[in-house]
Amino acid sequence: MAYEHLLEKIKNKSVVASVIGLGYVGLPLAVEMAKQGLKVFGIDIDETKVRSLEERYSYVSDVNQEDVAKLIANGKFIPTTDFSILKQVDTVSICVPTPLRKTKEPDMSYINSAVSQIKKYMHNDLLIILESTTYPGTTEEVIEKELNKEGYAAGENYWLCFSPERIDPGNHQYNTKNTPKVIGGTTEQCSMLAKALYEIFIEEIIIVSSTKAAELVKLLENTFRAVNIALVNEMALMCNRMGIDIWEVIDSAGTKPFGFMTFSPGPGIGGHCIPLDPVYLSWKAKMYAFYNRFIELASDINGNMPYYVVTKLADVLNHHGKCINGSKIIILGMAYKKNIDDIRESPGLEIYELLRKKGAKVEFNDPFVKSFKNQEGECIDSIELTQQELNKADCVLLLTNHTLYEYKWISENSQIIFDTRNAFRDVQGENIYKL
Repeated sequence: MAYEHLLEKIKNKSVVASVIGLGYVGLPLAVEMAKQGLKVFGIDIDETKVRSLEERYSYVSDVNQEDVAKLIANGKFIPTTDFSILKQVDTVSICVPTPLRKTKEPDMSYINSAVSQIKKYMHNDLLIILESTTYPGTTEEVIEKELNKEGYAAGENYWLCFSPERIDPGNHQYNTKNTPKVIGGTTEQCSMLAKALYEIFIEEIIIVSSTKAAELVKLLENTFRAVNIALVNEMALMCNRMGIDIWEVIDSAGTKPFGFMTFSPGPGIGGHCIPLDPVYLSWKAKMYAFYNRFIELASDINGNMPYYVVTKLADVLNHHGKCINGSKIIILGMAYKKNIDDIRESPGLEIYELLRKKGAKVEFNDPFVKSFKNQEGECIDSIELTQQELNKADCVLLLTNHTLYEYKWISENSQIIFDTRNAFRDVQGENIYKL
């Protein structure tokens, strides 16, 4: 009867939902739920985020500020730092970070913290959905096992699922609503309840056989990307030795209408997923005495791209009778990809530090990133990109190909440009050097 009762509440939209973690994943999810008429509590330990939302401000670029203001005004979306609200909700979606430790082991502290709060306010008939990207077995080992100790049995007196987030920051074509949603439940009823909830605001739902299968789906998606990016990065290194333009080769190969998918080289990989997810999978596989050689190799190639960028930049400066030590370098773009403000795991952060250690005078401009903190914790502000600043710089290093940049104007006012993204492809100039 409990299953039917919750299913009916979901279908008639009287269900009370909650989302733990209001970042790039959790906030869009909570807003989409609320836009479809559900009452949603958004829970986050960051008081600044909650206060911003209460003041009708969206700090996630993909979430419309007007939507936030409207949903908070009509009481459909309630941001809070108070976990006791879990006592009165029917569903909880966990969308907390899952970083790596310095030892390259998964950091489960955020998920563990969320689970500890859920345990405090746990009640029968609660639907729990983990969305945080993690290794296969997490849902069973970290959530189900802990709730078993409290006398709860998944599929009997509560329901448990895993559904991998598929957020792509800055993607204006695919968002929470129109990106297919994968769900794997502990039992079939668990899956059906999560499907009923998510199909209220997501167009397509795909059910897989287990939580482990759903966990591996996300890791496969991003391992595929990491390996292919590593391949094209290695091709770029080879083409540099051979005197071949890798960008010309990629463009030409991309004309084949089948059997080829275009990937581009760059200064390294960034974001919360691609640099981390393959490592999660490799770490878990070792417990089964399985060693992912592709993942290890891809991580090595991608992880060394920032060092290659600095080495080639030194060669470019040397060609003009300059050295890195004492040179003024302006980095264009600190976000990990174009047209977003996300600097998580951005290769630009590492390149900035590498250049500083070599004695360069480094500044940066990014129309989306106002500032970042360096390794000493100092706040580094984005400079205004003026003709005077460009003229004074010994080299302009393009790391993120934002569409807001006026590439022809930058070229005309810069002494040397090192372009790691082929952003200046339509600009002619002997002062432009490619990756």
